[in-house]
This record gives sequence, C-alpha cells and structure tokens, in this order.
Amino acid sequence: KADEIESYVTQIISASREDFLSLEVNISEFYLSELVNRISLYYTEKLSLNKTEFIIDKFSDCLISGDPDRSTEVIQNITENAVKYGDGRKIHISFAEEDGCVLMTVSNSGCTLPDSELPHIFDSFWRGSNSGNRSGSGLGLYICRQLMHKMNGDIFARINGDLMNCTAVFPKS
Repeated sequence: KADEIESYVTQIISASREDFLSLEVNISEFYLSELVNRISLYYTEKLSLNKTEFIIDKFSDCLISGDPDRSTEVIQNITENAVKYGDGRKIHISFAEEDGCVLMTVSNSGCTLPDSELPHIFDSFWRGSNSGNRSGSGLGLYICRQLMHKMNGDIFARINGDLMNCTAVFPKS
C-alpha cells in the first residue's frame, strides 16, 4: 500500500507542476517605470503603516520585455516574502544593468534563512526552516521562476549578512 500511495503522491505533484508550467504570459514591451510605479503605489502606504522603511532607488527608465501583469506579480511576490520573512525594519528595491538586462533587486533586513537552504528556495513545495508557523505552500518563488523563464528572464537570490536579496532579471527591449 505504501508504494501505491507514494505513486499517487508522485502523480499529484507531477500534475501540479505541469499546471504551473502552463501559466500564460503575454510578452510585450513596457517601461520599467510602469512596473516600479505599480509596486510603489501598492507598497508605500502599506509598509508605512507597518513602520517599515521602504526605499526605491533611482533608475534609468527603459523599455523592458515581458508581461507587465506577470512582472508585477513576480515583484509583488518577492516583496511579500520580504515582508513575511524579514524583520520589518527595511525593504529596499535597487536596480542594475548587465548584459542587455535590467536587474531589479528586492532586499530585506532580518534574513534568518540558513545559507545551506538558499539553493532550494525556488523548488516547488519547499519551505525554509525559517518559515515557522507562517502560512504558505512553498509555491510562490517556484511560480516566480517559471514566469520569469517564460518571459525570457531569470530570478535568483543571495544572502549578504542579515540581508536577503532576491533579483528579477528582465531583458531590455
């Protein structure tokens, strides 16, 4: 019976992954400022009420390639994770340009994720040991990675001391 149950669970997980891989994206060109404005409008007041310092660096506006709605979804998910798993002191969005791409990094203070767990944060159904009793399914960053790949971009994370940095890479148009 255990083998049969394991087989069913494997099929369910496989079916779930296939559903997420079919997420629809409509690639077009849009200005980076459009994405930043959406994020700023949504989080400035929310984080102010939480007394969280919210900083958005200056950036050079340019056309980027991707789905504007899905790009917003990705940055919102990263920011929600910063709110959820950070210490509530500071969330910082910074920008860089590299190899014809715009890199948008969301950083939060108070990172408690062990370095050894960092390679798994984009795995489906995976949750870090720092998740404690916080609700979640372990799918948010997995979905972000799938969306970024479908938009010909990428996403990665790194830990620098007590800062968690999650970077979305958008191709320039």
